[in-house]
This record gives sequence, C-alpha cells and structure tokens, in this order.
Amino acid sequence: MIWNETKECMSRDEIHNLQSARLKKLVKRVYHNVEFYRKKMQELNLEPGDINGIEDLHKLPFTTKTDLRDNYPFGLFAVPESQIVRLHASSGTTGKATVVGYTRKDIDIWQECVARVLAMAGIGSMDKIQVAYGYGLFTGGLGLHYGAENLGATVIPMSTGNTQKLITMMEDFQATAIACTPSYLLHIAETLEESGKINKINLKAAICGAEPWTENMRKEIETKLNLKAFDIYGLSEIIGPGVAADCEYHNGLHVYEDHFLPEIIDPNTLQPCKEGEVGELVITTLTKEAMPLFRYRTKDLTSISYEKCQCGRTIARISRFKGRSDDMLIIRGVNVFPSQVEAALLEMGETRPHYLLIVDRINNLDILEVQVEVEEHFFSDEIKELEKLTKKISRVLQDALGLSVKVTLVEPKTIQRSQGKATRVIDRRKLI
Repeated sequence: MIWNETKECMSRDEIHNLQSARLKKLVKRVYHNVEFYRKKMQELNLEPGDINGIEDLHKLPFTTKTDLRDNYPFGLFAVPESQIVRLHASSGTTGKATVVGYTRKDIDIWQECVARVLAMAGIGSMDKIQVAYGYGLFTGGLGLHYGAENLGATVIPMSTGNTQKLITMMEDFQATAIACTPSYLLHIAETLEESGKINKINLKAAICGAEPWTENMRKEIETKLNLKAFDIYGLSEIIGPGVAADCEYHNGLHVYEDHFLPEIIDPNTLQPCKEGEVGELVITTLTKEAMPLFRYRTKDLTSISYEKCQCGRTIARISRFKGRSDDMLIIRGVNVFPSQVEAALLEMGETRPHYLLIVDRINNLDILEVQVEVEEHFFSDEIKELEKLTKKISRVLQDALGLSVKVTLVEPKTIQRSQGKATRVIDRRKLI
C-alpha cells in the first residue's frame, strides 16, 4: 500500500473513536444549519447532545432520495451558497433531479478518496489514465479526473461518445489505465478485437463502476484485455465515485470509513443486519461540509465484513452488490436481479456477455424473456444445435432464478451497446 496507509490500517477501536468524534461534530453542525434535519430530530425528541458516538447512530433519522427531491435544489445545504464551489446532479430520469453541492474541502476529500482507489489498483504518478466516464453533472468523469491528478497520474479526459477515437488515443498515447463502466469496457474490447488492435494497447488496469457487475464479468474483461480490473463504488448523493473499492484480492470493496460510516439494514424492517447478512447499504457522511447526510438509504443490496483483509487493510469491506432493492424484478412471486442472469450466462462460457431482460404481461401472467447474444457460428450450424443451446440456457436460468423463462438467442451486436450504464431490463408491464 502506498497511499494513506495509516487511515486504512487502523485498529477497529481507532476507527470507532474517529467515527464517533466526527459523528458528534457532524450532528451538532447539521442540527444548527439544516432546517430539514432539525425538524426531523425534533420530531424524534432528539437533541445533538443525545448523540455521543456511533453507538447512538440508530437514533438518527434515515434519509431517502425522496427527501433530496423534496428539498430541491439547495434545501439540504449546510453552508452558505457562497462556499459552494461545484454542483453535480442526477439526470432526473426517474423524477426530479437530486442536486449535490461541494465546498473546496469536499472536493479535496473526494480527490483523496479516488486517489486512494487508484493507488490500491497499482496506479501511480508514472501512469496515464484514460477517463471514459461521462463528464458534466454526472460525478463519474470529474471524480476520476481530479482523483488521478491528485495522485500525480496523467489524465486523458476522453469521456464517452466516440469509441474509435478513444481507441486511437489509447494506442497513440499508450494509456496504462482506463476508467469506465464495465459494459462499455467490454464494448471497447470487442471493437479492439474486430480492428485487430487488441495487442497494440498497453493497459494494465481498469477502474470500473457506475453499474452492477459480476465476478465473471470481471474475469471476462481481464482475459480479453490482459489487465487487472477493479471495482469502484460511489453515488453522487454521498460524494461520487470513491466511497469504496476492491483491492487486488477482490474479496469485497473497502469502505473509506474515516469519511463514510456504513450500516447494513433489512430494507423491510429497517433493523440492522448481522455481519455477513445481505441487506441495504446505508451511509452517513462524516466529513462532508456542503451537504452532509444522515443514514442515507442507498437501495444497494450487499453485506459487510469487519475482518482484516489479506492486503492488510482493516477498514470494513462490503461484498459485491447483489442488486438494488428498487431494481429488483418480481416475476410470478419470484425476486429476480439482472446480475443473477449475468452470472449464470457467463458461467456457461457459451454465450457472449450481452443480454437483455424483457418482462411482459400476457393474459394476466408475467412472462420473462431473456435475449442472449451467442457466437455467429450457431446460426450457420444445423437448427438442432441452436435449439439444443436454447434448451440448455433455459435450464441453467431456471435453476439460477427459480422460475421458467423464455430464451431467445440473437446474433452478435443485436443487443444495443451502451457507452454509459447498460440497459439490462425492459419492463413492459409499466407501459400497460
């Protein structure tokens, strides 16, 4: 480890003491500066002096995305607008946009967290990192950009939108790392293979995030591009990318607990889960100045471990995400996550890593169709081979999901590629 080793390897008692001190300071500041939280605490007959450490965290109210939207645009800011140096916001495609503000100190902390992620992936000042996340109000592009500069690396700010130009720059500049969504990186790999340039690139590491992906997908990326792929996690409401990331052992994502206090709760009962149990990730921002949040419900489903990692870090680790509680599909009483389908398909090794789930309602019965790309030769062989593979995939998915599905095999490039978050689900039931 070469970055901030002391903070990442403190004892659990040291971590708890730091978190408690910062939580007490945070509650007092928020109570006096954010009317929304002050009213929430008063409704609970709660005063700042009632929070003496992380053992009292459960007393504080939860915060949801609806709360952010209800206080649009600046109602949750805890500092005067004159201290805000940057604004980011969600797209607002599922409702009113959620707006996040940053002070100069917030930006510094964000840069440090991303730099720690990059260092954990073996990236240093001698590397050139191609940032292929979107720039603008989305936090991905600028988050990785400034984090890489903070580390001293050379940034190639490609963003998204022109894959051929990205590949040209990657080859000409000899980029050693790339940051983008895992689905887009697979699209880049496909394009490199088709153009015969797969051996002309110099990538050694990829920082992938902004969408759920499986261990099998990571292995697929590493095999195709001969690099090491790392998972980065974050959300704009908390700060952006850099809340957590995995190390070279890929045994969970290390949460930077000196800045972010994680909890795992049952999304139905809102009660805490035991260590190792899957539940909803809840985060309290311990050092955020502009828009600190109490117990923000991320909707991301994971588990947590406080055991020391093989890499030597002692900060908490969250497991690879199972999905999101609000992305979950309920089909004929069965809970289905796209990541389950992806894991089952990639485990087979006979399909391409591109799929689409289409949910429809026919005669009041929910039907799940899974479109899967397979290699072109299956369509040139006898029809029996195509039928045989279809039946095999159907059995695999039925075993993985616990319900029967309709499998449709499609030729390569049939399913639309994405340069941002991949579209994995079309739920036509919502259109009826």
